[in-house]
Amino acid sequence: MQKILDAILADELDAIGSLDVPESYRGVTVHADEVKMFEGLATKDKDPRKSLHVDEIATPELGPGEALVAVMASAINYNTVWTSIFEPLSTFAFLKKYGGRHDQPFHVVGSDLAGVVLRTGPGVNTWKPGDRVVAHCLDVQLEHPDGHSDTMLDPEQRIWGFETNYGGLAEIALVKANQLMPMPAHLTWEEAASPGLVNSTAYRQLVSANGANMKQGDTVLIWGASGGLGSYATQFALNGGATPICVVSSPEKAEICRRMGAELIIDRSAEGYRFWKDEHEQDVREWKRLGAKIRELTGGDDPDIVFEHPGRETFGASVYVARKGGTIVTCASTSGYMHQYDNRYLWMHLKRIVGSHFANYREAWEANRLVAKGKIHPTLSKVYSMEDTGQAAHDVHRNAHQGKVGVLTLAPEEGLGVRDHELRAAHLDKINRFRGV
Repeated sequence: MQKILDAILADELDAIGSLDVPESYRGVTVHADEVKMFEGLATKDKDPRKSLHVDEIATPELGPGEALVAVMASAINYNTVWTSIFEPLSTFAFLKKYGGRHDQPFHVVGSDLAGVVLRTGPGVNTWKPGDRVVAHCLDVQLEHPDGHSDTMLDPEQRIWGFETNYGGLAEIALVKANQLMPMPAHLTWEEAASPGLVNSTAYRQLVSANGANMKQGDTVLIWGASGGLGSYATQFALNGGATPICVVSSPEKAEICRRMGAELIIDRSAEGYRFWKDEHEQDVREWKRLGAKIRELTGGDDPDIVFEHPGRETFGASVYVARKGGTIVTCASTSGYMHQYDNRYLWMHLKRIVGSHFANYREAWEANRLVAKGKIHPTLSKVYSMEDTGQAAHDVHRNAHQGKVGVLTLAPEEGLGVRDHELRAAHLDKINRFRGV
């Protein structure tokens, strides 16, 4: 592994193919024999620092259409938090269903990476050892006709590093070759690793015709607008000629949105919204108060699109405030999966609820292309060592972070990997606007 790292750091990538692939590597894992360790605890009290481990992993056999990647950096996503607290169910159920190499008593987690291709399997023609790459997290078989118009509809569609093994929070990762994309040349390893999952997810959810199909002039309400998903949705709205209404939970997060160029901001903590009277009943008056605040900011417009991902806590309000004929597009439920809303405000006002899950290869490629062109920027706020991945996941679990949280895997320090210094210099302030917040 050291010889591989030395070659990468020296930018001698042509030599990668002649170096031996190690028989094992270090990776961040959860263990099958610990899936009951948090039983009886509330979700908020489950601690990823206790369940995430750094283990020595046997390098998996490379199959047709696959690649092994030397991972320089990765990132934390909410699916790693779910994996680490074994909610809503243990990911070992996914691995058992997948079978083969993936069905192990350990699960190497992580759904982002930036690194260098080490080896490719039979049938791989586009990529070769030494290529600098990032990876999107769609693992798909395409043996069924349903996946051939939109690969996200394939019955065997999985999220790599969450529903598959050998993910990106490791020194080596196993991916399908059709997960790979060129690494943006103006970014460091840790910056390049951070957009993948959330950038692609936000692109499909907001921009793609498979999601909300945002157009110029749209008003877009974005929950958690300074977070991992919301920070990219905010950028897409601004770039696409829409007007984002950024919902945040603190003055510091409001300031981040202003740095991105957003002007209409709601600090939900300062406003004191309480959408639930108790565990069973929502407060319609609070929905109406939110709607009035939105119209105050917009000059009377309701949102054409509501960018949803908190789920249970906010979904009733989201359905209510969307304009007549508007769209509520949802990709997650970080506050709970069982949504409740008043259907009168949906059917009588001709609104749509659209489910959106990650992105297909085309959408992920377009989202990455915008990063490579300097149109969309990383929202990396803090970087951890691989040994501190548990703390990184804990911070995300407790929402004690901004934007994306990165993890160095093979990279010995931050700031490495940049090739296009001119493009970087032109956008350095935007690349760094989340750092240290």
